Amino acid sequence: MLTSLAALSGVFDQLGLTPLDWLFIEGGVIAAYLVFAIAGFGTALVAGPVLIHFMPLSRIIPLLVMLDFLAAFSHLLPSRQSVVRAELLRMVPCMAVGCTLGVLFLLNLKSDVLLLMMGLFLIGYSIYSLAVKVRPTQLSAGWSIPMGTMGGLFGALFGSGGFLYAIYLNGRLTDKTQARATQNALISCSTIVRLSLFVITGVYAQVSLLVMAVCLLPAMLVGSWIGRRLVMRLSREMFVRLVTWMVLISGITLIGRYLAG
Repeated sequence: MLTSLAALSGVFDQLGLTPLDWLFIEGGVIAAYLVFAIAGFGTALVAGPVLIHFMPLSRIIPLLVMLDFLAAFSHLLPSRQSVVRAELLRMVPCMAVGCTLGVLFLLNLKSDVLLLMMGLFLIGYSIYSLAVKVRPTQLSAGWSIPMGTMGGLFGALFGSGGFLYAIYLNGRLTDKTQARATQNALISCSTIVRLSLFVITGVYAQVSLLVMAVCLLPAMLVGSWIGRRLVMRLSREMFVRLVTWMVLISGITLIGRYLAG
């Protein structure tokens, strides 16, 4: 027993985090899953800019994937009857290809390059979200190939390809319930693919990463619980717009960090 406690203490020492660091990290994760409960995506967009001050992006994404795996299925189960399986079958193969490419890039690119890429990604996503106010016109089924592939790529690299799935599905399905349920199903499939790839590549052999995921699990549950209650009182569009401004500021901050060296 004492040996196990000593080993666990050693793992926490390896993390090198102060109580104040843990406070910021837990707060970032709560905010991320609050957003996920309302918008259906965006955990890494919110938590990433906070966590990247304490660990490299190559650890952040696998960490959040473990938490996303649990959160996504909790959102999928109540709405699984509304999933449009035809759209799911179109998107999943393309998403799997994108996820595989994304994991390869994530594990082989330098951390400073990933920092720059994440900053550009956040800014690009934010500008698009703030600029595009009109619902996309009816998209053809062929758009599932680029949207699914890029969604998988961004999901593996930055932990959030969900906004691309949302653009595609909102341009294909007129029923919002079906679009949201199918999006949840796609994100659930994405977490399974990414989780499997990270297991195969040995990322989860790091005990400290698993310990940190366990420590952040309560924060994920709290954020999801708050989000489910807020979604009943607050306009989803209004909330997502506010979050998008936060993401834009975060992206600019990350670019500033990259330029500062």
